[in-house]
Amino acid sequence: MEEMFCFQCQETMNQTACTVQGMCGKSAACANLQDALIRASQYAALYDTASDEQLMNNLFMTITNANFSTADIRRAIEKTYTGKSVEELTREGCLKNQKETVRSLQELILYGLKGLCAYLSHAAVLGFRKAELSSFVRSTLVYLLEDHEQKEYLALLDKTGEMGVQAMALLDEANTATYGQPEITTVSLETGSRPGILVSGHDLHDLKELLEQSRSQGIDIYTHGEMLPAHAYPEFKKYEHFKGNYGNAWWKQNEEFEAFNGPILMTTNCIIPVRDSYRQRIFTTGVVGYDGLEHIEAVNGRKDFRCIIELAKHCPAPQQLETGSVIGGFAHAQVMALQDQIVEAVKNGDIRQFIVMAGCDGRHSTRSYYTDFARALPKDTVILTAGCAKYRYLKLDLGMINGIPRVLDAGQCNDSYSLVLIAEALKEAFGLQDINELPILYNIAWYEQKAVIVLLALLHLGVKNIHLGPTLPAFLSPEVVQWLKESYGIRTIQEVEKDMENFGITKREPSYGDMTMAELLKLDEGMEDVLYEAGFHCLGCPSSQFESLRDACELHALNVDEVCAAIREYRHE
Repeated sequence: MEEMFCFQCQETMNQTACTVQGMCGKSAACANLQDALIRASQYAALYDTASDEQLMNNLFMTITNANFSTADIRRAIEKTYTGKSVEELTREGCLKNQKETVRSLQELILYGLKGLCAYLSHAAVLGFRKAELSSFVRSTLVYLLEDHEQKEYLALLDKTGEMGVQAMALLDEANTATYGQPEITTVSLETGSRPGILVSGHDLHDLKELLEQSRSQGIDIYTHGEMLPAHAYPEFKKYEHFKGNYGNAWWKQNEEFEAFNGPILMTTNCIIPVRDSYRQRIFTTGVVGYDGLEHIEAVNGRKDFRCIIELAKHCPAPQQLETGSVIGGFAHAQVMALQDQIVEAVKNGDIRQFIVMAGCDGRHSTRSYYTDFARALPKDTVILTAGCAKYRYLKLDLGMINGIPRVLDAGQCNDSYSLVLIAEALKEAFGLQDINELPILYNIAWYEQKAVIVLLALLHLGVKNIHLGPTLPAFLSPEVVQWLKESYGIRTIQEVEKDMENFGITKREPSYGDMTMAELLKLDEGMEDVLYEAGFHCLGCPSSQFESLRDACELHALNVDEVCAAIREYRHE
């Protein structure tokens, strides 16, 4: 039996590694070919035997749940580098390095690079490229061929995060320049009476081509998984047959694809092992591959989807799974348009905390934690999300705060960039010096390598105290985990109640000393006068709204017990 070694995703066997078959479903042969393709790409970068686009696509197709086709991967290796056999390239996999911490840092950088290339690929399809980013991919592939000092890898980790920020910015520019700025949009979860085509993955360009070609054909187009945010772009709203969203995150696709009845187009990851019940009506395109499925290639930059459209016409309408709708479109431009409203809600104490719950969903039962966590949040908190992690709580009825939904969905996983811009805008609005001074907490779920580049980008930007779950990556050695904890405060999740306490967002009523100035001012109309008399003469300063009374007293050399006594006297307690 052929052996393998893969630990790049969150669901790796026993949180150690998959060694016989991938938990994702890929065979040992497929896993070993993917390893060979990565090595071939490194040699190609060294000897300049492959284009930037080829290298980018090579790394993209090795992302978890992107390509299961051994034939596809062999062809990619042949196009990339022929200086060594596939067997020789496979033997040069990560386990060749016996230094655990060095190997861990190399893999962390490599997986970040895979996520980076996924974003660069989407931007390139829309005609947006950046030479600095392509050069970084090449130089980093070459750099990882040899061992270096740990401090050099740590510097490269930060550089990878910096390039991740630039890549997400480039893709954001590409998407918004092409399709407009996302705007608040209500998306139907219901089905119509006409046949449909279901589009999954992340590629907006493929969706646009399909919508154009299927106009006036008597069929509807639905999104699935991470394609949901497409509905928020103005460009897509002109298509009357763009019906709504069907289903949930990627891991539920077997049951949902069966119920859909019509053709499915997989534009990128995540595809999972295909069932016979829908095998004859699922198609792949781009870097996606699965042996036995029909693949739609681009010819002169254009894809012909007529075979999918014609098949759809002879299929029953989708079986309805849900009723109602969801709200999305809260990318950076839309949230900044609401900035005054949000800032006022924070100052008034109506919004006490923002929780970033971006990232990936997965099939493990432990991920119900994120649903429970969202339900347990106090009603004065707002969730900022992006990526398919949203499906754990987007459809919950969490209500609104002053007309602002308590779940603000910025879009796909790459739209975590929007969350960064939102945080930066709020930092400026409140006159703060450090992004970590904001009332924003980070509870991020990861699954695959695009989440790795998002994490490295956040670390580069200085974000601290991220909770990463449901488990820490298996490819992180104990020494690297300790470094991440000490340098960035990274930790994993525990029970919901324990994490609520760790985050400081339990529902218990705080003492006056623990309450923020914004919360105190909201208690009574006369509280501003009480605090002014106590010695606080700068209550209009935005940054002061986030300080606890205890911290404010220390800053102003006031006795917190005396101020609390004055508040109790005023309130007749």
